[in-house]
Amino acid sequence: MNSRTEFRFAGSGGQGLILAGIILADAAISYENKNAVQTQSYGPEARGGSSKSEVIISDENIEYPKATRVDYMVALTQESFSKYAGDVKDDGVIIVDSELVSDHSKAKGKLYSLDLVKSAREGLGKLLGLNIIALGVLVELSGIVSHDSIEKALLKRVPKGFEDYNKKALEIGFELAGKIKK
Repeated sequence: MNSRTEFRFAGSGGQGLILAGIILADAAISYENKNAVQTQSYGPEARGGSSKSEVIISDENIEYPKATRVDYMVALTQESFSKYAGDVKDDGVIIVDSELVSDHSKAKGKLYSLDLVKSAREGLGKLLGLNIIALGVLVELSGIVSHDSIEKALLKRVPKGFEDYNKKALEIGFELAGKIKK
């Protein structure tokens, strides 16, 4: 691993992207013995406003807690993709939903336009869990933490009674990314 790997989850409030970032950082710290920092920003609206969660993971001390050259980005709205795609490294990875992000003209690096929303509807019956599917894709593509570590961190953060639902969402994400890697 490089000494510093930067992740950004971007979309709108209510999509659970801040939670996804927190889970990723927790997996790195609690189960992988890595350093991690998670920051977030969101608009004044409770739902629908812009939302961003950044995670930096490193084997070394993290001197600056903000993402400056993003290695991996998940964008779940067209607005967030257009706003943040330029921050991705030339050899970085961008993950978008094929329904929610259609204009890829600002893409840098490798772009993966996946059926995240469709997978949530078909695999979970609703969009709740879209963030966890995206997290699963990100973990599978980056290899930054193990499946076991991300699952343990996930189960610490989800409401009681929703453990199996969220584990299924994570598995859907792993499977989507696994198809890409073949």
